[in-house]
Amino acid sequence: MEKSNGLIVSDKEKYIKFCAEEEVCIFLKPFWMDAVCGENNWDVVVVEKDNRIAGCLVYAFMRYGNKIRVIQPKFTQSNGVWISYPRNQKYDKKLSYEKEIMKTLIERLESRELISYQQYFNVNITNWLPFYWRGYRQTTCYSYRIMDISDVDAVYKSFASSKKGDVRHAVKCGVTVGLDMPAKEFYELHKESLAIMGKEISYSFSLFENIYEAAYSNDAGQTIYARDTDGKIKAAMFCIWDSECAFNLIITIHPDFRSSGALTLLFYEMIKKLSGRVKSFDMEGSMIESVEKSYSKLGTKQLPYFKIEKEFVSPVELLFYKVLNKFKQA
Repeated sequence: MEKSNGLIVSDKEKYIKFCAEEEVCIFLKPFWMDAVCGENNWDVVVVEKDNRIAGCLVYAFMRYGNKIRVIQPKFTQSNGVWISYPRNQKYDKKLSYEKEIMKTLIERLESRELISYQQYFNVNITNWLPFYWRGYRQTTCYSYRIMDISDVDAVYKSFASSKKGDVRHAVKCGVTVGLDMPAKEFYELHKESLAIMGKEISYSFSLFENIYEAAYSNDAGQTIYARDTDGKIKAAMFCIWDSECAFNLIITIHPDFRSSGALTLLFYEMIKKLSGRVKSFDMEGSMIESVEKSYSKLGTKQLPYFKIEKEFVSPVELLFYKVLNKFKQA
């Protein structure tokens, strides 16, 4: 911490001010972190150069007395390291800069009493060597992204023939599209659709409502839905975005509507809506084989991103904290 006009300024306060002036990925924005984990359950360490933030590490945590577990919050594809690079930096200088920033971030984070660490980094973070040198592990995950949605016709042409057929089939069958489905209706549709398949919804309505309201109030998200010919809503998508990229956060479809082509139509309509506003559209995963098969047919590029992990206690101690957390949530 440092003092400003006699007052102590925390890294978090610096970061919130930084985000009001600079653009970062939506998953790193303070309003997003407040929504997904609560304003008292996330923090940040920053590195400054020339009186500006040069790098930061944003993280959610679970507290156990004086110790914390760094965790990945729900519905958050990535957070962790974010680096602000000098302009026109040569590649070798860029690598040295990354190593310097990450080394300092790791040291500052590890000065806190950590139990364990797990985060997924943004796709722009391609160098995790400083974490490797400190004993962290890495698993490569993949997302699928349409890199440029500025030309909607070109995007449609890049769809596989089966996906173009889905769009035509949905329109021919009378599927209609609407916007701004209320949070409760979206949640209940998802819950009902999963129940029909014998599954339970994995998130609470209060969490979804927090995310929904935060996205809408910050002009960073919207729901889109599809109706059948009887006027019943059978499929929906909740999409969020920052200035660079939109993300398909949650999709739901009634099982008897799967062959309608409605989901592909929703993707296409949302891309049309966001064309000119954001550069790219991310399908949000997935590592699931059947989902990958679908998303890879939408003119997407496979993008790797890193899951970084480390334990700071023994396996037995870590198990104790995980069990303790289950009792807290009961």
